[in-house]
Amino acid sequence: MTNVRTRLVGDRDGVAAEAVVGVVRVWRTAGRLVTRVRDEVAAVVTGLGWTVLALTVVAFVVGYRFGLREVVVVGWAGAVLAVVAAVALVGRSRLVVGMTLPQHRVAVGDPAEVTVTAENPTRLPSVPTTLELPVGNGLVDVAVPVVAPHGTHVRRVPVPTMRRGVLDVGPVTGVRADPVGLVRRELVWAEQEQVIVHPRTVAIPSTSTGLVRDLEGQATNDLSPADIAFHAVREYMPGDDPRTIHWKSTAKTGAFMVRQFEDTRRSHLVVALGVSDTEYRDEDEFELAVSAAASLGTRAVRDGREVTVVVSERTPEFAKRPVYALESLPTVTPTRLLDAFASVGLAEACLPVAEVARLVGRDAAGISVAFLVVGSAVGLPALRLAATRFPVGVEVVAVVCEPEAVPRSVRVAGLTVLTIGYLEDLRHALHRSAAA
Repeated sequence: MTNVRTRLVGDRDGVAAEAVVGVVRVWRTAGRLVTRVRDEVAAVVTGLGWTVLALTVVAFVVGYRFGLREVVVVGWAGAVLAVVAAVALVGRSRLVVGMTLPQHRVAVGDPAEVTVTAENPTRLPSVPTTLELPVGNGLVDVAVPVVAPHGTHVRRVPVPTMRRGVLDVGPVTGVRADPVGLVRRELVWAEQEQVIVHPRTVAIPSTSTGLVRDLEGQATNDLSPADIAFHAVREYMPGDDPRTIHWKSTAKTGAFMVRQFEDTRRSHLVVALGVSDTEYRDEDEFELAVSAAASLGTRAVRDGREVTVVVSERTPEFAKRPVYALESLPTVTPTRLLDAFASVGLAEACLPVAEVARLVGRDAAGISVAFLVVGSAVGLPALRLAATRFPVGVEVVAVVCEPEAVPRSVRVAGLTVLTIGYLEDLRHALHRSAAA
């Protein structure tokens, strides 16, 4: 068996052999120490610090070599800055920092905040510390003053909720740096969390009343040989299912009689939101459309209806051909649906509303009412074309979102067009009942 010792000195003993082994051990220990120091220095020295260090070395060499006092002064100034930076890193913060989010889900415009807590478990006062808290795309500096022994400092940082979306909050990072920015040491305390900003919704009438009920009706007038709603009996005709023969009527009349049923309409509601940037004038118009679609979808989910909410899939930037597919948003609970709506955004390359209607009409079976939520850039011809892409018997409602527009309703063949200028206009438009 061989090891490092046998490879170095073989079977030799004595002072010389032990000296060789000792030198190798010291060399390896020094190498590990140098590597550790190098990693520590590389972790705290910034790009500006390396630049100043290089200029300091060059200034000393050039200044003393050519006798340039001004250059030597520059070198000593860099050396002083390096000493100040090293002193700034002396010591270590003993604070225990935590971060809590009272609410992980809020609506647009609702107040939200994150609580940062700094505890000092030691018997000595802490030194002032600056914490960095990433909130979305921004960075908030949280100044922690001197915390008394066994004391606690609490700071509440507001979270911006003016726009919907998913905001990454944290992690909380402690920062120690010199005034110039030559060195910087970071210590991560808390893990990253998320705040989901839901679109603003409005309470609309139940989908079992109002306009939706008017459009769905109670039952169709189509007759079917098999369904739930019994209609009447008639004489047997070639091709009828023998299982539908009504034997009592057959015995009374002496001729084969079969049962006739009435087709019942399935209560399946579809909400399709257009996400093409060519269908909207600006961002505010799209946000109004998202809120309208979210209001319709969550109301249907709360009513326990069968509901499908879809948006167009995006076509990748370098794709060879358009992507003809839809993305279905989860409708298990209203919260899951609003979480999905928080991430919906405009797309440059996606299907227009007519193609979205064609795909959802083909894939979703038993649709009774379909809502197409679009922007004001979509004209009436495009909406009528989209309405024709649904199966016969489906009532199509186009919700055209145009901020500050006068609300109005237009009824054309097989299509109802609702124009809303504010989200509350959707509630008023859907409130119309069958008795009105």
